[in-house]
Amino acid sequence: MSANNPTPQSGADILVQCLLNHGVEVVFAYPGGASMPIHQSLTRVSPRLRTILPRHEQGGGFAAEGYARSSGKVGVCLATSGPGATNFVTCLADAKMDSTPIIAITGQVGTPVIGTDAFQETPIIEVCRAITKHHYLVTRTEDITRVFKEAFHIASTGRPGPVLIDVPKDVQTRKIIPDYDPPMNLPGYRPHAQASRDELLQVLEAIRHSRKPMIYAGGGIIASGASPSLKAFAERTGIPVALTLQGLGGIPSEHFLCLQMLGMHGTVYANYAVNDADLLLALGVRFDDRVTGKISEFVKHGKIVHIDIDPSEINKNKVAHLPIVSDVGYALRTMLQMMEENAVPGLTAVTANGLGHADWIRQVEKWREEEPLRFTDRDDAILPQSAIQRLWQIVRDRGQLENTIVTTGVGQHQMWAAQYFRFNHPRRWVTSGGLGSMGFGLPSAIGAQAANPGKTVIDIDGDGSFLMNIQELACAFTEKLPVKVLLLNNQHLGMVAQWEDRFFAGNRAHTYLGAGPDEEPYPDFVTMARGFRVEARRIHAKADLDEALEEMLDSKGPYLLDVLVPYQEHVLPMIPSGMTVRDIIKA
Repeated sequence: MSANNPTPQSGADILVQCLLNHGVEVVFAYPGGASMPIHQSLTRVSPRLRTILPRHEQGGGFAAEGYARSSGKVGVCLATSGPGATNFVTCLADAKMDSTPIIAITGQVGTPVIGTDAFQETPIIEVCRAITKHHYLVTRTEDITRVFKEAFHIASTGRPGPVLIDVPKDVQTRKIIPDYDPPMNLPGYRPHAQASRDELLQVLEAIRHSRKPMIYAGGGIIASGASPSLKAFAERTGIPVALTLQGLGGIPSEHFLCLQMLGMHGTVYANYAVNDADLLLALGVRFDDRVTGKISEFVKHGKIVHIDIDPSEINKNKVAHLPIVSDVGYALRTMLQMMEENAVPGLTAVTANGLGHADWIRQVEKWREEEPLRFTDRDDAILPQSAIQRLWQIVRDRGQLENTIVTTGVGQHQMWAAQYFRFNHPRRWVTSGGLGSMGFGLPSAIGAQAANPGKTVIDIDGDGSFLMNIQELACAFTEKLPVKVLLLNNQHLGMVAQWEDRFFAGNRAHTYLGAGPDEEPYPDFVTMARGFRVEARRIHAKADLDEALEEMLDSKGPYLLDVLVPYQEHVLPMIPSGMTVRDIIKA
């Protein structure tokens, strides 16, 4: 297959060549009747385009997300029409919420029968209209090259997001002589917003007048490649940084200015500091309810500067005193340059080593010393917090933090991973934030491993979440992707059970996942994993933890470590939904 072939090519061959032309190296694809021509074309391309077969289309979509989030590239997934396409719905919504650049390609019934309820027909564009950044129904083979050129541009620029391309089967089989360099037709798309110098001067002036400044940084820092600039800016100004769930790794977690995660399950000291700030620099964030709690009380007495690439997020949830639509990386780099130029007289004296807000730094340090993350360890059981903390310590002591990527499912284990595994580099943390999609952990780990074959990829998961896409163990084994699964097995839907304990007098409403109180842990994950030819082990004694973690990390192929943990543990601290930092639960 050649991009310069003057002979007619099928739409499927053209589509696959477009993927090659845009640098795609991996496609997560599950075949079916309406996508068969594309799969046939995939078998004829050069080895540099790898096709990975997930065992469920949702697994393929989440894998594409893991690939994109860990690499910064566009992830690509492919499914057939009807149920294949609808199995992408959760993945597209997840990618939209978390600003993940993926392209989802779906086969569609032939154009003559669209709208007739043909076999395996769904109007997937209409279904997904509100959960994609953009979408296409390709009705002409001649449009394939333009559509893919636009799709990659849209997915990867501005605020990244998912693009859906629906391709009818007759469009795939029809032959034409393609134009591989067509003009794009996106007259209203302006993704490259940059703050003006005057706007950034106002930000620097606000810092000069502030005595209790805070930075609140989110996933936009990661997406824009702004992590080095954020670190330099925080150090230059001496301003502490609190991170969102998706912002973890945006500044080294072990940096003295990093206050870890804020919000519902963030650190007490981060939440105290943000609440008391007289200036909040909100960088690449969207004021999510899990961060703000009661929105009217969030930073009620402070001035807010909001810098984000997406104009729809500005003043959407929280009105900013200084709203700026800009790539956050550009804004940070420009402000650093302006400080070097001494663009704001007096600012250097104020910000040098935090001298202008030394009392504030002392107060923040006092909170950090008095209210650290804590749990009461036990000798008779492995606590989930302890398991994650030990995993982090072992990886750190091996000198492998930079080369380790962690993914998670959704639930208590996700929050504990965010709290107790420290990330010093961007794109080492992959989790489902906005949508909170259970089943995300294993397939996203597979995608991250495919993107980073030289790194260790660990899925920290819970038994409820893991079971939702356990079939992807087959993908990990057959594709020789050596992902590790640290399964924190408490036999419950832990986060829902925690809310039952806190707000429903402990009444269990279908949150127990086991077979019975006197039964062995159910299901038997070790036997299931071995059925997929994946190495596995179960432990429950604390004395076995370190040796088992070492064994997992040293395994050459995929590995499942099933760790039995008590279900009574709660993720703390916790700010109940819709409440304020004054209502924080510490024990």
